[in-house]
Amino acid sequence: MISPANTYPGLTKPGKGEANEPQVYRPTGKPNYTRVVPADDLQGAAGANWAKQMGVRSVYVLHDTQLYGQGLAQVFQDTAKKIGLDVKGFEGIDAKASDYRALAQKIKNTNPDLVYYGGITQNNAGKLWKDLRATLGAEVKLMGPDGIFEEAFLKDAGEAAEGTYITFGGLPPDKLTGKGADWYRKYKDKFKSEPEAYTAYGYEACQVAVAAIERAGKKDRAAIRDAVFATKDFDGVLGKWSFDQNGDTTLTTMSGQQVKNGKFQFVTLLSAVQ
Repeated sequence: MISPANTYPGLTKPGKGEANEPQVYRPTGKPNYTRVVPADDLQGAAGANWAKQMGVRSVYVLHDTQLYGQGLAQVFQDTAKKIGLDVKGFEGIDAKASDYRALAQKIKNTNPDLVYYGGITQNNAGKLWKDLRATLGAEVKLMGPDGIFEEAFLKDAGEAAEGTYITFGGLPPDKLTGKGADWYRKYKDKFKSEPEAYTAYGYEACQVAVAAIERAGKKDRAAIRDAVFATKDFDGVLGKWSFDQNGDTTLTTMSGQQVKNGKFQFVTLLSAVQ
């Protein structure tokens, strides 16, 4: 398995997820899962560090109660406390709620500088944003992860999305260099549109699979899996990178975006290390 976008740490990293992860996903005892994107334990920390760099002193942390969202929120909260931010609250939302006005008022009463949401667009992020903006106003910063780094979020949240800060476990397509820049130009020439955030990562995952099949040279599942895990110094559209023993990419560069004039705009490179 080669994922372009699954970032839950427990899939690959011992001690970063549930007690039986990732061993429970390895019935033969051998790792079988890889990904070309940095995991959430890095992205959550990068978000908290970015908040502090922006001058934020207090935060309220929300999540959608799923493994991805709650895991990100937990890392964000842990890092925030570690670097001296005041965490006013940490709680999950009801993804099927008709409104979040009571929650927004509760948050307002704690007077945070920033509200962080760990979750995905499809768990009612648009409605959450509308109620937060209506209650908190524009002066309170809102931040989310790559789970809302998509056009669907902009559509669902509408004007409430304006000003939102978003972390992404990589680089947006138009910021790729070298082979990545060539790929970006060819994509736009062919499809006459901007690629979504994970398009280049999907392309890279496919290239890794093809290269491993070619190196294995035979129709053998174990040989191809071993060839995937042996990927070293892969010179692709994301740069030059390798898989570690757990199947994680050695790439750690992440980026911060902000919604401006209804569009995602690159702001800065991010690091998980303060």
